[in-house]
Amino acid sequence: MSTFKSLGIPNYRIWFFGALISNIGTWMQRTAQDWLVFDHLTAHDAGAMGITLALQLGPQLFLAPWAGLLADRYSRRKLLLLTLVAMALLSTGLGILVLLGVAELWHVYIFALLLGFVTALDAPVRQTFVSELVTDDYLPNAVALNSASFNVARMIGPAVSGVLTVVVGPGWVFLINTVSFAAMLWALKLIPTSSLRAQPRAAPGKGRIREGLRYVRGRPDIQVVLVAIFIVGTFGLNFPLFIAAMVGTQFGMDAGAFGALSSVMAIGSVTGALLSARRGRPRLRLIFLAAGGFGVSSTLAALAPNATLFGLALVPCGLFALTLITSANGYVQSTTEAVMRGRVMSLYMAIFMGGTPIGAPLVGWVANVGGPRWAVSVAAIAGVSTAVVGLVWIIRAKQLRLRFDRRARGLKHFRVESLLAPPGTEEDDRGSGPGR
Repeated sequence: MSTFKSLGIPNYRIWFFGALISNIGTWMQRTAQDWLVFDHLTAHDAGAMGITLALQLGPQLFLAPWAGLLADRYSRRKLLLLTLVAMALLSTGLGILVLLGVAELWHVYIFALLLGFVTALDAPVRQTFVSELVTDDYLPNAVALNSASFNVARMIGPAVSGVLTVVVGPGWVFLINTVSFAAMLWALKLIPTSSLRAQPRAAPGKGRIREGLRYVRGRPDIQVVLVAIFIVGTFGLNFPLFIAAMVGTQFGMDAGAFGALSSVMAIGSVTGALLSARRGRPRLRLIFLAAGGFGVSSTLAALAPNATLFGLALVPCGLFALTLITSANGYVQSTTEAVMRGRVMSLYMAIFMGGTPIGAPLVGWVANVGGPRWAVSVAAIAGVSTAVVGLVWIIRAKQLRLRFDRRARGLKHFRVESLLAPPGTEEDDRGSGPGR
């Protein structure tokens, strides 16, 4: 099946299932940590949750250029081994503090910041390591399946974590996450180094980070994708905060409902990722259409009168959000030169994840002051705004115009044509990248 064709490659198959187990553990910890802050260490303070997210994702803003250069210069396999061990140690440390009953809010802040430093290195390495497992023809499919794995875990992890957080407490959930990292470590051990695809390495010397920035400056199509993921990533994808605020404040429910609704959203996310895997080459127009769909579905979630309808609205939210993210990720990776991929993806991840220090506290403040529904409305505005940005860019990049044809009938009187292409030809929507 074309949707799962990358699983036919043994190395990728090993990586996929190892990552799936590890991702389940990661989502279990995220859910337990969110509820620990929201319900155990504060009195339903969405702002404290926003600060935790900001600390965990903030280092992306500062370390991304160096992390991307490391991914282009050194063995990605060895770098992944280091980051996985570090993340396992951090989850163990926080779990022990919680189990001993001495954990305080500032402890969570410190562990979130330390995890942010490790994740800043891990993200571009993990994203670009896939290119060593599959050929370039399979890369968009492999990227989409990675998103599917991440979101299958997002569907399973929060639901399991919600139950365990109520039954045994969040501390044990953190320790279970520690064990899950063994799956990724074992997967890396099973993949022979000699079987990995050799990738061009960045040459040593000064100016290599600036070289990556110059490359992006010469790719307006990548620039508009980065703008899109900044808007949606900063103001739209704060759903742990949105869901916790709606569950705890608006609907008066507990951690089990928080985990269940997080898993419901992941149903749509998995669907979006699998549809992206089936499509093949990502296109810019799909990114911005998905942004518009995300804005509309977030509006429905904000207006939902009860938890059931809120959960139903989360399904298309997850579908459109993952369609946007997977398409943007696949587009950037598949159209970037191999030697630049680590630096470009580090910039991508910095903008995508690093915007959270701005967005999460702001959205948390909106939830505290205006209520959870207004916080979800911020996501709706972000989605619609991104769609408008994309539409304007495509119109300008392709020099589109609306043409009136008197001889045609009905709506065919009006036709959209590009001044860059002869009438009747189909033009690629990649924009004006190199060689185009």
